[in-house]
Amino acid sequence: MTAALGLALVVVANLLPLVGVVAWGWNLTSLLVLYWVEACVTMVMAAVKALFAERGSPGISGSIEPLHELREKRGGWRPHPNWPPLYPRNVPFALSVVGAWSVTALPLTLLYWGADGPDVALSLDLLAGIGALLVSQVRDFVTEYVGDEEYATVSAQELLQTPIQLGVVVLSVGLLAADSRAGSLALLVGVVLVKAAVSAYRFYADHVGEPLVRLGERFTADASEPPPELDLPDAPVRGRVGVDARSVLLGSVWAVAFGFATRLGMGSLVVAGFAALTRRPLWIALGLVPLFAVVAGRICSFYLRYGTIEYQRRGENLVAYDTLLDAPQWVVPVDSTTEFSVKNAIVDRLRGTDTLTVADVASADGRDVQLGPVRDAEAAAETLALPVEETARPARDPTVIVAASLLVLAFLAVPAGLFLAPQVEQSTAVGIVVVLGPFGAIPVVALLWVVLARI
Repeated sequence: MTAALGLALVVVANLLPLVGVVAWGWNLTSLLVLYWVEACVTMVMAAVKALFAERGSPGISGSIEPLHELREKRGGWRPHPNWPPLYPRNVPFALSVVGAWSVTALPLTLLYWGADGPDVALSLDLLAGIGALLVSQVRDFVTEYVGDEEYATVSAQELLQTPIQLGVVVLSVGLLAADSRAGSLALLVGVVLVKAAVSAYRFYADHVGEPLVRLGERFTADASEPPPELDLPDAPVRGRVGVDARSVLLGSVWAVAFGFATRLGMGSLVVAGFAALTRRPLWIALGLVPLFAVVAGRICSFYLRYGTIEYQRRGENLVAYDTLLDAPQWVVPVDSTTEFSVKNAIVDRLRGTDTLTVADVASADGRDVQLGPVRDAEAAAETLALPVEETARPARDPTVIVAASLLVLAFLAVPAGLFLAPQVEQSTAVGIVVVLGPFGAIPVVALLWVVLARI
């Protein structure tokens, strides 16, 4: 199907609400319902499309996506032989789409309809209009995005633009619908025409690749880059070493802890705290959902990054090879200048394993890449023929352990004092801990990390 025919179908589908406005007496509220449903579906489809996008995404300056450690994960996984591969590196962008909608449009919608939102009669003609727009979305995904392999020419970051633009349209219609006087025929027709123009422009920019106006370049520039896949060295495998899976899972505990130091993590803690204050089982269960989502996401993300890696020696190169995705994650030439050092990891002290860092190889979080955790660093270095001179971890530091432990007790004494003080009511103490607890947990977790790292 040509781009011109696809553009014509998009325009026709978006002009169908004109029939409802002129012939069936639709008002702004009807358009709001129609466009809200379309925006929801567009958000979901953008998240699904983002998972299949083959090109790389440079990222948004100053922004950290959820599970950002997966950003530079190479390789993809095919859920079905006839489907394109799913790329874990696109998961953060898919979550960004869903998360942005969940914290902006969804709460505003619930507030609008739950407060003074007008009653909406879901007539047969309105349902037909919703169905036409949904069919257009599904057809675009099946026949063009997957069938015509458009996923090979776009990045996940590029796909975020469509739901953002539709969100602006829905917000604008919602503000107009809030004014009962805004219901003239000319205004309704204008809203439909503007929405059709926005959708047509988005289709043209996505399929032709050149914006109609220069203003759009500011939002589309540098949103795509070549796929970050690596080529395997053309040499047989001389040695291979796997990771200790239990140590990786134990290491994810700290990833979970630091996950709650983000805005999303703190928000989930606050939501769970307020849900606990209601003392209602249903609200408490709902409040625990975001907590479990953060925990499960961080564990899976951490394990996918480190738990499926096999370290291989291929010729003069050390390769971190992902056995699940069948793709190399990084390749380092090994010679006399390659620097290896022992990582003072808490998990290694608890489990008796070892982790080495390789200098001058940037990773997703900006730090040097790691080799491990492995059961024995000396055996791993011998198997992979690595020039590792020192494999012993730093000695324990009792002074730091005692000092950090005392600081932890000092921080914990504050909430304990609130509950023990007779002049402070228990409900007040609980409220203070729920609101300020997530912020106080940050230094406590950091100090506990210092203590365990020096044991």
